[in-house]
Amino acid sequence: MQKFIYQKSSFLLAIGSVALLASCSDSYFEDINKDPNRPVNATTTTILLNAEKQAIDNIRNENSSLRGTQLFAQYYSQNIYSDQSRYDIPRSYSDTYWSNAYKALNNLNEIIILNTDPAKKDVAAAGVAGTNANHIAIARILKAYVFQNLTDVFGDVPYQSYGNPDPEFQALQQAPENLSPAYASQQKIYQDILNELKAAGDTLIKYKTATTFGNYDVIYKGKNELWAKFANSLRLRIATRIRTKLPAESNAHFEDALAKGVFTSNADNAVFKYQALAPNEAPLYRATVTANRKDFAVSHVLINALKGQIGTVKVQDPRLPIYATKNAAGEYVGQPYGLPVAAAGLLTATDVSLPGAAVNAASYGEVLQEYAEVAFLISEYKNWDQQEYIKGVTASLQKWGVAQADITTYLAALPKADKANVLNQKYLALYTQGDEAWSEIRRTGYPTFLVKPGDVVWSRTANGATTDYKFQPLFGEGVPLRLYYPPKEQSVNLANYQNAVKAQGNDDITTSLWWNK
Repeated sequence: MQKFIYQKSSFLLAIGSVALLASCSDSYFEDINKDPNRPVNATTTTILLNAEKQAIDNIRNENSSLRGTQLFAQYYSQNIYSDQSRYDIPRSYSDTYWSNAYKALNNLNEIIILNTDPAKKDVAAAGVAGTNANHIAIARILKAYVFQNLTDVFGDVPYQSYGNPDPEFQALQQAPENLSPAYASQQKIYQDILNELKAAGDTLIKYKTATTFGNYDVIYKGKNELWAKFANSLRLRIATRIRTKLPAESNAHFEDALAKGVFTSNADNAVFKYQALAPNEAPLYRATVTANRKDFAVSHVLINALKGQIGTVKVQDPRLPIYATKNAAGEYVGQPYGLPVAAAGLLTATDVSLPGAAVNAASYGEVLQEYAEVAFLISEYKNWDQQEYIKGVTASLQKWGVAQADITTYLAALPKADKANVLNQKYLALYTQGDEAWSEIRRTGYPTFLVKPGDVVWSRTANGATTDYKFQPLFGEGVPLRLYYPPKEQSVNLANYQNAVKAQGNDDITTSLWWNK
């Protein structure tokens, strides 16, 4: 496994010009304009800023999100090249996602190293940075978030823990450097992530009025109390994921997280906000506007659900004009999902609905987790609680700026809370968060209105003849259950790769992850 070292990016200059304009000094700009490939005594603040962007760029980048999880969740559909919609997934996507995830993880781990090294920890905590303990806690939370996404994509992966010296946790090792780490089981990873989040959240709660990293922290501007809430809210997500496997452990973490404080409004949402300045625009904007690509449209599945034509809500969703644009004829028309290549280009970009202006903004804020999801998790935990269900729907509508009158009308049309209704609304709320939506589809099987193999996705009449186009995956028999391991792992870490495949199952998109078996 390749070792990655910290490098500064141009994002430091652009983000700094906005987030730090009022407080930055000439020395700050001198620092960020030094040779990015030869950082000398890199500060923890700049490492944190770089790591946050690396992590979110990677999870929401064009290949892993736009051509991956957003398609798997059937939020989007391709209108030219439809191979990825039909699960022909290039293995190079895995290489890129894996490499960039470990780059971010190495940077986050470097923050911990600097804050535990007796010779460096005083410098690490100097200035606006905050205390060593709080640095470490925030780095642990972000590491848990990245590792959770990584294991949800692949299953067993090389893993590293701050608080657990388990000999199977061999990733990120530097002294001595380990280029061929073992893969930890997903069960151990999930259990340790829960403990890491608990410990980090407990630390931050002790110092909840303190500020750590200041404005260099794009997500929370250094507010410890919000980071603690994020740690506990992530525990709800992860505890829910493993409930069928480890019910007692899941319930213990869920109850403890609730008691210590989770998200209670959209003001708590964990969001990484991009800029309207090149080259730091949001990933979707870079893929569709900067690159001038119009071959990804909103799928007919999502459009029809928002129109009230499928699913359990029979009125138009007020999020429709926010999630999507009208086509050239002034209508909301979804791109049929997963057409064969010969038919994919028959509808042009002007015939279908593209992502809405708010979604496709250069300065879009990518969500790591939000209050709506937390409310739905609590509803599920409480056997599909009605009050939490309403809170979740309301939070999603408010987040997208829906007018109060429209919120009231929509809530009045909602069917009562049950498994299908709560999970359908959770699916609609997770739009743009393809990574989490994909995991929830795998975990729950909802929503049931998603396209399945053999379903007719489009009927086209031309020259008096009607042709029905069915969804036929090129690989697998439905939504992928994981991605392939990176091919390079078979070159640089073959023995451990083989052990992982032996333990988990074939290196294939049809192999279930531990929590999904």
